[in-house]
Amino acid sequence: MDSFFDMIRRIGFRRGPNRIVGGICGGIADQTNVSVGFVRVLVLIAFLLPVVGVGVYFVAWLLLPWQDGSIPLERFLKGRSQG
Repeated sequence: MDSFFDMIRRIGFRRGPNRIVGGICGGIADQTNVSVGFVRVLVLIAFLLPVVGVGVYFVAWLLLPWQDGSIPLERFLKGRSQG
C-alpha cells in the first residue's frame, strides 16, 4: 500500500495553500495556473451533477497530499492498523 501512496506523491499535485475547505480547488488552480475562483465555480457546477461532483471531490480529498506530503487516507489506515 505504501507504493500506491508514494506514486500519488510522485505525481507532484498538492493541495493548494489557498484553501477554504480541503484545498482541492486551490491545488488545481495552482497546478493549472488558473484563478482559484474560477476553479471553485467549476467545482460548484460539478456538484450539480448527481453523485459525480461530490464523489470525485471526496475521493480527491482522501487521496491528494497536503503541502507536507501527508495523505489523509494513508494517515487513517496507518492509525487503524496501529490501534
